[in-house]
Amino acid sequence: MNIMNNTKSTRKGFTLVEIMIVVVIIGLLAAMAIPAFSKVRQQSRIKAVTNNLRQIATASSQYMLDKGVTQAGYTDLVGTDTDNYIRSVSPVAGEDYTGITVIQSQTQVSITATSFGTVTYNI
Repeated sequence: MNIMNNTKSTRKGFTLVEIMIVVVIIGLLAAMAIPAFSKVRQQSRIKAVTNNLRQIATASSQYMLDKGVTQAGYTDLVGTDTDNYIRSVSPVAGEDYTGITVIQSQTQVSITATSFGTVTYNI
């Protein structure tokens, strides 16, 4: 009687097709996630700049009330002295606040930077 050896050799590991499918799935997930992350980052920058403008507008309103004037410049508001209204404003994306002047009759404060365009805060 000839008995054949029915032991199968099992190979462990992934086939090339399985690995390629996993790589494609990871690529698709990355393609969907990267634009979403960049949009969130852009919105975060815009919110930070808007917050800076809000602080400048609030400080300028207080400055105009205290001094009895109708406009306030950035240099009037920012500094390390105790009589300044804002200690500092940190740029988020290369914007420059030093040219901002708030006039009492204005209803908004705007700033423009190359990385995100123009941001406006309504007073």
